[in-house]
Amino acid sequence: MQVAVVTFDGFNELDSFIASALINRCRKDGLEAFITTPAPVVTSMNGVEVTGQRPMEFLPEADVVLIGSGVKARDVVADDALISRLRLDPARQLIGAQCSGALVLARLGLLQDMPACTDIKTRPFVEARGVTVLDTPFHSEGNIATAGGCLASQYLATWVITRTVGEDAARAVLDYVAPVGENQQTVERALRAVHTGEAALH
Repeated sequence: MQVAVVTFDGFNELDSFIASALINRCRKDGLEAFITTPAPVVTSMNGVEVTGQRPMEFLPEADVVLIGSGVKARDVVADDALISRLRLDPARQLIGAQCSGALVLARLGLLQDMPACTDIKTRPFVEARGVTVLDTPFHSEGNIATAGGCLASQYLATWVITRTVGEDAARAVLDYVAPVGENQQTVERALRAVHTGEAALH
């Protein structure tokens, strides 16, 4: 199973790298994430240059697509040519968005009546598109999920791992990366966020 972590110019390192790093701890289970970019090299909001592992044309092949956030999200949604390269299929793929990535899902019409999570700065722009924004870090309905707040990227990764290779795998990954002495709390907090986000409004 392949995961495309869509990473635009101006991206937030925490969003793209935390999700991809956690998911890639499941390679032995056949789950692998790739930084997927619209250009061969993209530059983060803090000036870090990253070479994409996959081009946007990889998206239709992916089993999971995560849309990362960044300081140029409004430019992304205003770019019709770039948006047209986001060929997603919610009937077949798990699709998630981190923070301002929710703007992209709204632009693509994937949220419809679904509420979303996003960051504080992006919230008014998501609401301007008619989407209800929740005061929670994670929410999912069916194959679509959103997360709000940079460190909520661990919840998006937990959702992906749980949905693809199971909760035991998610527990193992979270336990390994947890701060020493906070293993159980870290694991339970992430799983609780995902389960609560799945159950909300149902």
